[in-house]
Amino acid sequence: MGKPQEWKIDLDEYIRQGEPGQAEKSAAWQTAIGLQDVDGLKTSGYLLETAKEHIEGSIDMNAAKKRIQTYYEERKGRFTDTDEETREADLVSLHIAELLGEKTFQFSPASYINIHKRLFTGVFPHAGQLRSYNITKNEWILNGETVYYASYDAIRDTLDYDFQQEKQFSYEKVSVTEAVKHIADFTSGIWQIHPFCEGNTRTTAVFIIQYLKTFGFRINNDVFADNSWYFRNALVRSNYNNFQLGIHATTKYLEQFFENLLMNANHELKNRYLHVDYRDETEIQSANTDDSKCKNCTLDCTLEEMAVLKVIKENPHITQKALAAALGKSERTIKTRMSTLQEKGLIQRKNGKRNGYWEILDRS
Repeated sequence: MGKPQEWKIDLDEYIRQGEPGQAEKSAAWQTAIGLQDVDGLKTSGYLLETAKEHIEGSIDMNAAKKRIQTYYEERKGRFTDTDEETREADLVSLHIAELLGEKTFQFSPASYINIHKRLFTGVFPHAGQLRSYNITKNEWILNGETVYYASYDAIRDTLDYDFQQEKQFSYEKVSVTEAVKHIADFTSGIWQIHPFCEGNTRTTAVFIIQYLKTFGFRINNDVFADNSWYFRNALVRSNYNNFQLGIHATTKYLEQFFENLLMNANHELKNRYLHVDYRDETEIQSANTDDSKCKNCTLDCTLEEMAVLKVIKENPHITQKALAAALGKSERTIKTRMSTLQEKGLIQRKNGKRNGYWEILDRS
């Protein structure tokens, strides 16, 4: 990982030293700004200052939106191409931060489409509209080749099918490793449909973040903030085949991204590994198959139990009531999951009920 960008250093301070509410807002802003990298866009210093004031509570989100909109309205007609790109990055970052701060979500194609509308209103005239033509995109990691995206006249049916298949899948009985693979497959599938003219990766990322929160995960913003371009390239590789050159679609890179995001793994997410011509097999194998990169990947637990373990690791003294609030679940649900984790030998209570703490047991 390279040197952290200045905006990230500034926002990290709120996570390290700020109040819980400030940390949550800062995490949303970091993810929002970091996701602009998928299209090579950079936000303005003015947006960063606005974000800081919002995090500190000086202004609410409505005031932040009005401020950014006014800032660009006053400069209308004097934009260079770079200014237009910065305006897009600022407005979309603002909309992402707003969405990530909300506590509502519905798993449906309509919700997915509505996210696109909310992110790109005021940016694209086609915000929230399905594309009406077929597309190709030249990809650096494919030496200029393109992924084959869904035909425009099959978008609606394909989206409905993928969402219906995901609804029917039960994460309750599968291991966390199997769950991550399934999430990678689902994410890859809806991205390959590419239902919109532009903004597909950012829309997919926000939708998946919100979906994962329904399992109780508090998303590690650093992974998206630092690796959004890798996320896009991993989606590309999960959908590209060239049998003549011996290249096969694979979700392994996307799985490593999600293992870092959800399981505190430490895979090296380097874009050069994803290039079809990259051949340093020793380096790739070391980075991608070393068990020490993901100690949690072999745990005997479900995706929702892993969410509980992540919070306990952050705060071993947390109460079940606070844990339920943090994960958006009922106390009864949390109590059941804690009992299951104890039965599996993954956690134990130390020093009694009143003044004790939770210890995560080393199963390596």
